[in-house]
Amino acid sequence: MLTGIFTALPTPFLKDGSLDTVHLIKLIQAQLKAGVHGVVLLGTTAETPTLSDEEKRKILDICVPLLKEKVQIIIGAGTNDTVSTVANIRDAARYKPDAALVVTPYYNKPNPSGLIAHFKEAAKVGIPLVMYHIPGRTGLKVPSHVLSDLLTQVPQLVGIKECDYDMSQVTDTAVKYSSKLSYFCGNDELLLQFLSIGACGAISAAASILAPGFVKVYNLFNAGKIHEAFLLFTQIYPLIKACYLETNPTCIKYILYKLGFGTQTVRAPLGELSKENKIKIDELLANINKEFLI
Repeated sequence: MLTGIFTALPTPFLKDGSLDTVHLIKLIQAQLKAGVHGVVLLGTTAETPTLSDEEKRKILDICVPLLKEKVQIIIGAGTNDTVSTVANIRDAARYKPDAALVVTPYYNKPNPSGLIAHFKEAAKVGIPLVMYHIPGRTGLKVPSHVLSDLLTQVPQLVGIKECDYDMSQVTDTAVKYSSKLSYFCGNDELLLQFLSIGACGAISAAASILAPGFVKVYNLFNAGKIHEAFLLFTQIYPLIKACYLETNPTCIKYILYKLGFGTQTVRAPLGELSKENKIKIDELLANINKEFLI
């Protein structure tokens, strides 16, 4: 079963926008040192819509050998087209990951029968799947009865990355399924709420920079030291919130730059972080306990 803190890894770029393999390796090493339990490669935080197929393969060729046998690996593969999603999963399967992350199709917003058919086709490749449920980006909120049908008909679906902010439905899903699959928190600022209702951990973009802090909170919570976990969480919470002042991963790229992990470069259509938000982040970085940072 997939469990623990999984870092959604960003893609470092050089100033000219090309892949920065040196800092990619450095970032992987920092995550391992922090004690994360897993890494998500080629997720949204990696700016996958802007990566070529060649770049995706290069990232996997570099990262998978560094991570294999050390932590669990999830590879992002979902698109809003079933054929390309299946092709991506086939490519991912060659690296023998622990699962493929498959987002609910965005923009075209499939009806229930289409959504189930999409995941059935994805499952035919033969590797475990984690559904990425993020209504705020996809425009598709999966109702409880549809999720029930989906999980019944697609047993290869072993986990959910939950990014819904409707805590009533999140709680309903957790009560029904958290003991049967890996139910991940996908909203970093709600980590403790998710853990308290049975989530197995988190798939976190903010862990790119705050991996030590996230791991400490998770370990304290699992050790039954709930109040200590909360007190620690209050120390990293402001920077977690700051990671989303603008569209992910613009803030995370800026923070990584400040921490010595390459440039702040993101690819169009994302743009450079505003000066105002840079100042806010600089103030937070100056005051945070450095043991929480990579």
